[in-house]
Amino acid sequence: MNAVDLYRRHKVKLGVLLVTALLVFWLAVAFQRSFLLLGDPEPVAKAIGAGYLLLPCIGAWALIRELLFGAQTQRMARQLDREGGLPVDDLPRTPAGRIVRSAADEAFPAYQAEVESDPENWRSWFRLSCAYDAAGDRKRARRAMREAAKLHRQHGAATAP
Repeated sequence: MNAVDLYRRHKVKLGVLLVTALLVFWLAVAFQRSFLLLGDPEPVAKAIGAGYLLLPCIGAWALIRELLFGAQTQRMARQLDREGGLPVDDLPRTPAGRIVRSAADEAFPAYQAEVESDPENWRSWFRLSCAYDAAGDRKRARRAMREAAKLHRQHGAATAP
């Protein structure tokens, strides 16, 4: 496998790694700056330092949460792929590579009906999340994927239905 193929295969992971490294660097700098301010004799500087200390804590929590969500999503996708349950990516695309919205909207009701008929099945929620994403509704796609992850944790990685 040459370097170009390797890059294409791991492009998303490399992007996540770069953004994570930048965020960790920012968190370290913010943490260090907050301690400098906490060490200042001025009460206002101490108050700003205490407030500034919250930023890296919130950032670290959000980073860990998103990395765990991504890892969970990847585990579910691999399991569905092994089971042959991933949705087929056969929707028409624009010349720029985006999915044609009307085609995604036409395919959506089948995935919605699948969830309505079996709301406790994480596989159905995963496929619904993919359908939302194809239709361009990222907020609902994330919500459906979080529901899939919750059900996957509750019911374990049970065998295919």
